[in-house]
Amino acid sequence: MAFSIGVDLGGTKIEVIALANDGAVLWQKRLATPQGDYQGTLQAITGLVTELEAHCGHGATVGVGTPGSISPRSGMMRNSNSECLNGQALQRDLEQRLQRPVRLANDANCFALSEAHDGAGQGMPVVFGVILGTGTGAGIVVNGRLLVGCNGVAGEWGHNPLPWPEANECPGPLCYCGKCGCIETYLSGPGLGADHRLHTGNECRAQDIVAGARAGNPECQASLCRYWERLAKSLAHVINILDPNVIVLGGGMSNITEIYHEVPRRWARYIFSDSVQTLLLPAAFGDASGVRGAAWLWTRPDTDDR
Repeated sequence: MAFSIGVDLGGTKIEVIALANDGAVLWQKRLATPQGDYQGTLQAITGLVTELEAHCGHGATVGVGTPGSISPRSGMMRNSNSECLNGQALQRDLEQRLQRPVRLANDANCFALSEAHDGAGQGMPVVFGVILGTGTGAGIVVNGRLLVGCNGVAGEWGHNPLPWPEANECPGPLCYCGKCGCIETYLSGPGLGADHRLHTGNECRAQDIVAGARAGNPECQASLCRYWERLAKSLAHVINILDPNVIVLGGGMSNITEIYHEVPRRWARYIFSDSVQTLLLPAAFGDASGVRGAAWLWTRPDTDDR
């Protein structure tokens, strides 16, 4: 059976999948990412692909989703929070080890492609796919085509400043990118925890804040209200520029069911329109969307893989 191979290279795990042309999963496996070990990471990916092909009986195309992106100027990895990848020729090195062309894309781009292809955004002309997890990223798919951009940074939503900030939100928290007040510093899971600590002095994980809010804790409820408002502002900014048909959310924060009610009821006041038709939906494939999108990098002939 014809299939494509997808690899999701994450900060904590590497996942590989054999995906049939109809979207059926033929084989899947994950293992822990070798921390801070570039050569070990290459070896782990090569080993997983070799094991998959032995199981399935023949070779296939390989697509890889990775944190960060390839610089169109140097061909090297950049902007990855898995710092051992930065400055490395990841695509070239994988191609040499696997003895075939490999397509690489940012993990949020892979997520967006998956959800546009056969997920929550299937059939929608413009899909904005957002990951709200330990970081905050996004990807854009228009008429089935993944947009990468001439600088390779299309969809880097999380490293724009929080729009319409309140006075007490300026200049904002310091981001690892070196700027202050990035959307990621507010809307990631750690960002919610940091904001709660700033206002209450209490150390809480995002999931504990959600549980506390549901149990009626006023401090947790206030922290979530700030989160809803900031997410509404940040997505309204996207709607004013891109005007997508659907925004699909993934990552751990996307599992908070209240998001899909609280954010749309707040974003209209920031959107330059008399009505808002954009849908806000959870990902159809959950945390498997990234690896599925990596496989679709080859099966979509109109993908922009610059």
